Amino acid sequence: MRTAMLQENGKNHFTLYVFVAVLFVVGVIFGGLMVQALTLEQQQDLASNVNQYIHLVNNGTVADEAHSFWERFMFYGKWLLLLWLLGITVVGIPFVLALDFLKGVLVGFSIGTLISQHAWEGLLFSLVSVAPPNLIVVPALMVASVAAISFSTYVIKNRLFQQKGSLAPQIAAFSSTALFMLLLLAGAALLEAYVSPILMQWVTPLMTGTASAV
Repeated sequence: MRTAMLQENGKNHFTLYVFVAVLFVVGVIFGGLMVQALTLEQQQDLASNVNQYIHLVNNGTVADEAHSFWERFMFYGKWLLLLWLLGITVVGIPFVLALDFLKGVLVGFSIGTLISQHAWEGLLFSLVSVAPPNLIVVPALMVASVAAISFSTYVIKNRLFQQKGSLAPQIAAFSSTALFMLLLLAGAALLEAYVSPILMQWVTPLMTGTASAV
């Protein structure tokens, strides 16, 4: 009986992971399409901002690493805290899914902007700037999202309807998962602050000519 329950829980979590992953991918596609939907003036303003940032990176005048780390870590931490609060409140499941979609949109928009402005050089730049931290951030937020949805589902099924099961172990498991994801997000912030700028400086010489021509 216990083995069957564990298999059922694993299957349910796998389904949630697939659903959240698909939602994220749809967000990435939507974010990429948003770039093409911008007006000419908006595209020019966006291109100007991107080119300015590229020149800053190429000249080595990016933000201080420590400041960049804390800025990114606080941003990721607030996102994770919001997921935790939405899970605890139980009724926040739709907003958890909305945040996963929004994360996909942000990633897709960033990559789409770089590619639309700098073609293959933009793709290469996105691989060294957008991709590395998000290889950690996206899975961590997906795990936190699934944990939030699972906790909310447990509360709805076992506390609101059937009045059975203990809530404390579930809160502890959910919170410990969130704390572990916070450690991973700290690693992503370190990567983004200390490693990504070095990788970007290898690529920006290829892009400065393109940026000047835009």
